[in-house]
Amino acid sequence: MSPATAGPVRVEHLVTSGTFSLDGGTWDVDNNVWIVGDDREVLVIDAAHDADAIAAAVGGRRVVAIVCTHAHDDHVDAAPALADRTGAPVLLHPDDLELWKLTHPDRAPDGDLADGQELAVAGVTLRVLHTPGHCRGAVSLYAPALGTVFTGDTLFAGGPGATGRSFSDFPTIIESIRERLLTLPPETVVRTGHGDHTTIGDEAAHVEEWITRGH
Repeated sequence: MSPATAGPVRVEHLVTSGTFSLDGGTWDVDNNVWIVGDDREVLVIDAAHDADAIAAAVGGRRVVAIVCTHAHDDHVDAAPALADRTGAPVLLHPDDLELWKLTHPDRAPDGDLADGQELAVAGVTLRVLHTPGHCRGAVSLYAPALGTVFTGDTLFAGGPGATGRSFSDFPTIIESIRERLLTLPPETVVRTGHGDHTTIGDEAAHVEEWITRGH
C-alpha cells in the first residue's frame, strides 16, 4: 500500500485484562493498549496481557516498535510474545531494566528509550519524555501532531500514578508531572495506562490538591 492510500493516522484503543504483581501482592487489572499509526504501519504502546488480542487488532500492518511506558508486569507481560509474532523491537527506558527482569529474566528488551528521543510512525513523531516517579524508568510519549500524550501510569484522570511500592517516589512523580507534562498545551489529550482519558488543562487545575493529600 502506498503512502497516498495508507489512510489517516489514528489512535486505536484496546483494553486487555490480567493481573499486576509486585512486592508480594497480586491484583486484577484492566489495561489500556494504544496502537498509533495508519493502514500500513503502527506503533504499539504497552503490550499488556494478551498478545493474541493485540496482534488481531494490528492485523496485517507492520509494527514499527513495541514501546513500554514502564516495566510493571501488567504493561510488559505480552511484549516478548508480540515481538516474536511481529518482528518488532521492544523498547524500554534502561532505568526500568531491573523491574523488567522480575517478569522476563531471560529476555532483554531490544532497545533503549531516552529522554528527547523521537519515534516515527506513519509520518507522525512521538517524543519520549522521561517521567520517573511511578517507577524509575517511566516515560510518556508526546505526539504534537495528534494533540495527545500517552502517560502510562504517570498521570491519570484525577491524579498521579501510585507511588507506594518498590521503585516509586511521590516527590519525583510530582516533579515529572509538573515539569514534563503540565507544560504541554492544556488541550492535549492524556491517554493513560488504565481508565479514562483526560486533558492536561483539567489535571493542571488540581495539582496542588494532589500534593496536599499526598495522593
